[in-house]
Amino acid sequence: MPDQASGAAGIRARDEIEFRPMALDDVQTIVEIEREVFTAPWSYEAFVNELRHNHFARYLVMINDGCIIGYGGMWTIIDEAHVTNIAVRNGWRGYGYGERLMRELQKLAVENGTTAMTLEVRVSNEVAQRLYRKLGFKPSGLRPKYYTDNQEDALIMWADLAEEGAADHND
Repeated sequence: MPDQASGAAGIRARDEIEFRPMALDDVQTIVEIEREVFTAPWSYEAFVNELRHNHFARYLVMINDGCIIGYGGMWTIIDEAHVTNIAVRNGWRGYGYGERLMRELQKLAVENGTTAMTLEVRVSNEVAQRLYRKLGFKPSGLRPKYYTDNQEDALIMWADLAEEGAADHND
């Protein structure tokens, strides 16, 4: 695996990224990433339940050189997709991988017949909010005290995937 802290490695490895559906064998690695990235991570059992029992769930892993470096998930219900989680490993952040992963989720959502996508993001997470705005998401409200670790509010954002090029623009 390339030196994850190196900017050059991140750029060089950028074109070697693969996406595939998450499998049960991936869950242990996904939980490790959850613990690395989030203060209130999902459990192993939560991911197993999503993969085995939630027919609305769609989860992808992002792979570089055989290693999972990120993942994202959503529920597709009728014509809407709800992003449940998205994370990129520490050391791989800041090189555009989160954007690539979100674009892949948007593409998958459209392939599954959805025309709109929603998510919640911490009101303090300006980096993620900038990315979501770049991808066509617009603020639409707040969920007070949404995050259980610190009672922080969540900003609700929506993107219209039916807009021309919403899931395919490359700015």
